[in-house]
Amino acid sequence: MQEWMLAMLVISITLIIRDMAKTILAGNVPDTQEMIALCDSHPQKERVEQYAASFRRLADTFYGMPYPRDYLSSGQIRQITEDTNEQVCARCYRREICWESRGKEMCQETELLVRALESGKEEEIQQIRGDWMSFCGRSVQYYHTVFQNFQLEKMNQIWDNRMIENRLAVAQQLGEVSRIMEHMADDLYDMERCTPEFEEKLRKILRKRHVILRQVWMMDRRKSKKQIFLTMRARSGQCISMTEIAQLLSELCEKPMAPASGSRCIVNGEYHTVHFVEDVSYQMLYGTATLTREEEKVSGDNYLCRQEEGGRFIMCLSDGMGSGMDACRESETVVELLEQFLESGFSQETAAKMVNSALVLKGQEGMFSTVDMCAVDLYTGICSFLKAGAASTFIKRGHGVETITSESLAAGLVQQIDFETASRKLYHGDYLIMMTDGVLDALPVQKEEETMKEIILDVHEESPKELGREILERVLGYSDYRARDDMTVLVAGIWKK
Repeated sequence: MQEWMLAMLVISITLIIRDMAKTILAGNVPDTQEMIALCDSHPQKERVEQYAASFRRLADTFYGMPYPRDYLSSGQIRQITEDTNEQVCARCYRREICWESRGKEMCQETELLVRALESGKEEEIQQIRGDWMSFCGRSVQYYHTVFQNFQLEKMNQIWDNRMIENRLAVAQQLGEVSRIMEHMADDLYDMERCTPEFEEKLRKILRKRHVILRQVWMMDRRKSKKQIFLTMRARSGQCISMTEIAQLLSELCEKPMAPASGSRCIVNGEYHTVHFVEDVSYQMLYGTATLTREEEKVSGDNYLCRQEEGGRFIMCLSDGMGSGMDACRESETVVELLEQFLESGFSQETAAKMVNSALVLKGQEGMFSTVDMCAVDLYTGICSFLKAGAASTFIKRGHGVETITSESLAAGLVQQIDFETASRKLYHGDYLIMMTDGVLDALPVQKEEETMKEIILDVHEESPKELGREILERVLGYSDYRARDDMTVLVAGIWKK
């Protein structure tokens, strides 16, 4: 049910954003002045903001519900006492003596017994049972009945907690959906008016390149990163590359500009609106080295490397439980879901929590996957790490190696998982080296990280692919060149543009 709800939410957002984009970026808008007026008081913006507020209120409703409990409530203990009394004491000849003359003490003794069962303190349980035998002729039967009713209430509490945890997960996801909708409404509608001087200069520059500029507007959002939208076409029979347009725009803006990801490559004879963004300061290249476990045809490891809009480079590595096709499917599901959620605009941690919820709800015993993510801001070089049950990540910088470790559980084991996060500043020439457990487990026991650091420092390859291949080759030397588990080494290097 939760997976269906999440899918419907993402689809709804996509449809709304599509309609918003059609309205704003259509080529038939008469001029920039009308465009700005439309953005300032567009009725659909208010409508989308109302949608966002509705999702936020719905999330607050879920947050207002009871939270999971570790211990039975007094009402549950009272119910255990009443049920046990009905099952054991109802036909006992001493019932009136026990429950009428010392009923308060009986309730207190039963509560002490239940609390002892909750804490699991065997000595305390035996002491209470011994005290009970001194005045109750059916103490053995009474204890076993209390224990059965306790187990039943505890099982009900587990299911109640699971439902509450699922509601909290949905609340968090609804809140994130609200945030995304508000963000997209701002991105599509809150545009700044270009100065007449800027527009006229750009129009003259493009005219010399046989390009007719119809409209121009900009946004100064995302931490002061400039974004410019140009509606233009080339004169009949002419053709100009988008890269050349970006160079002209960079000179005029005095900032490096580049076409947004997925933009058209050339300007032809038809009007099209093209999105230009401030170019990033860094670029990344990556490479992988993989090896499948002996006697297996498919690796249980899967990975993702991609550059997203907003200048963020994502690396994700997932190791499925065990090996073979089942492990491959599990880790592939993790990677694909993470890619979809991140592409939809969800934050790194929320995307990982949503994937964890999906795996828990799947409910397959023994099926879980590690989550290892790195998100690099290509404007600043700051890298954010998120790990769940993943192996250590290494940062190679010159003649030193830093380790990012994790002790958290893998995704899919528990609903409320605590992901371990960290951030580091990367510099020109640094290498990010991610790997699965199978790589480190092949190294000497209790010296895995120290040995890996020595290997990384001893490898001098500059190509990320060759660096990963050489690391894996040297690791295999420690295991007689036998792969006892799936092995994946994912390497990415960062350089100034």
